[in-house]
Amino acid sequence: MGNKPFLKPSGKWIIGGVILLAAGVATIGIIQANQQFAQQEEQQKAPLSSEPRAIAALGRIEPAGEVIEVSGPSGERILRLMVKEGQRIDKGRPIALLESYPERQAEAQLAASQFLEAQNRWAKEQQLGQAQSQEAEAKRSQVIYPKQQEIVAQKALVLELDAQRKQAENDFNRYEKLEKDGAVARQELENKALALRSKEQQLQNAIATLAMLEQELITNASQAEAEIVTTLATTDRSQAQVELASAKSNLELAKARLVRTIIRAPQEGQVLKVLRKEGEAIGGSQGNSNSSSQTAIVELGNTSQMYVVAEIYETDIRQIRVGLPATITSPVLTSKLQGTVEKLA
Repeated sequence: MGNKPFLKPSGKWIIGGVILLAAGVATIGIIQANQQFAQQEEQQKAPLSSEPRAIAALGRIEPAGEVIEVSGPSGERILRLMVKEGQRIDKGRPIALLESYPERQAEAQLAASQFLEAQNRWAKEQQLGQAQSQEAEAKRSQVIYPKQQEIVAQKALVLELDAQRKQAENDFNRYEKLEKDGAVARQELENKALALRSKEQQLQNAIATLAMLEQELITNASQAEAEIVTTLATTDRSQAQVELASAKSNLELAKARLVRTIIRAPQEGQVLKVLRKEGEAIGGSQGNSNSSSQTAIVELGNTSQMYVVAEIYETDIRQIRVGLPATITSPVLTSKLQGTVEKLA
């Protein structure tokens, strides 16, 4: 910015600005001042010269906002750089692959294969469990249905015997009256009494048999139901299910480890500087940038808006105030850019 020689002052003054390079328009945005001496404060309070004069200073262009250092884990090495300086990248774009990437990728592939095998075993176990459950259902039907039929037949027998008992009882009552009237012999009355007792005994036996059949039905149904429940519970607690859950956890862990070997852009921006080379260890010393952290891989900034940062002589800083116009020139610019001072700090 200008051709005036620059003498680095003991107190550093910085002037900055925003340049909309795409539109070819620039506005100077920030003047930062770090004062170190009380004398300089008094100079700022002094009245401005009635005759404004041009002030020249050297400067640099920086992205709007903060320059982000994208870092990796210390101790790893860079396997492959996937960006170049000056390249614009989207958020989430891979920047570099770490040396452990192939190993973690192989682990993830193995875990995926093991998970697929566990799924297949679990599916077969489910099929076997379903077959066993169907078999238990069929066995229950084989046990219960015939017993139900026996109960139906036995109930019909009880009803028939009860009807016969009632008929025998009516006959006995009728013969008992006839015997009193002398119309029938005593022997015939005793025969009717014997027939009544026989029917009553048959009815009691049939009722007992019906109760036994109903109890057997309840017992058999309970046993069949318990067998079905046991079959389902055994399937749910099978070793295949345990292996499937374990394989799924291993796959998720392997994927997480693989993700950590891919360094991605935390935001959209432009790669300002590549700080590491392929094969270089992360966490070692860097010759590219003394200000960068030991684990930084690239510097990323938003270059859609740029600031011009200029260093101003201490003797000239009192001439600067917010709102003053500024002109920016550079060999890389096709024309001069005009702007204004935005802020003093």
